[in-house]
Amino acid sequence: TEDEIILFEREMKEFWTKLKSIHGTEQINQTLALRDSCKESIKALSEKWSNKLKEGDLMIDKIEQYSHEILQQSQHISENQERLTEIISNLNQEEQQKKDLTDSIQELKEELMKKKEIISSKNKAAKERMERLCKSKLLFEERLGLEIRRIHNEQLQFVFRHIDHKDPDKPYVFTLSINEQGDYEVTSCTPPLDCIEEFQLKVRETNNFSAFVANIRKAFTALAYK
Repeated sequence: TEDEIILFEREMKEFWTKLKSIHGTEQINQTLALRDSCKESIKALSEKWSNKLKEGDLMIDKIEQYSHEILQQSQHISENQERLTEIISNLNQEEQQKKDLTDSIQELKEELMKKKEIISSKNKAAKERMERLCKSKLLFEERLGLEIRRIHNEQLQFVFRHIDHKDPDKPYVFTLSINEQGDYEVTSCTPPLDCIEEFQLKVRETNNFSAFVANIRKAFTALAYK
């Protein structure tokens, strides 16, 4: 170290002073040459170790710089890892929401298909009943003096005549439709009949439409001759 070198130079000076007092000029010159040689060696050694120390300091600075950069990189990696974890969590939540939405859509589709099937079945049944009513039209007109008209909202209007002998052209009318449940439903009756609800319930139970129409005509007839 530098302290050791200074101490060494001091000891050399002391040694030279003692030597000078003891020996002659020739020996002193030899000793001086030896001293100068030692000084040169010490100087070269000092410069070498001084350079080594500077290189060591530079190496320490670089190591500290690299350590600082590594620490920053570690912080960046940690931050990116946290962001990645948050993104993955959000993606998982979105995936679950997407799955829940897909399941809900599928349930709605299945429910809609069931409703469509039910509606289709009811429409088919209503259509078949309306067709049977239309096929019975001529029979009712011939035997019961009945006129059947198709009016708005897919309803049928039944007009009876020749009931009141005093006024054969007087109309007795009731209107019939098929409700959402696929059942017969009387929506109007002129003149009103107290027994119309009873007839309506009976035709729903028996599905005997001819008897239903005949019973209404009988009720109109009974009302006309009260």
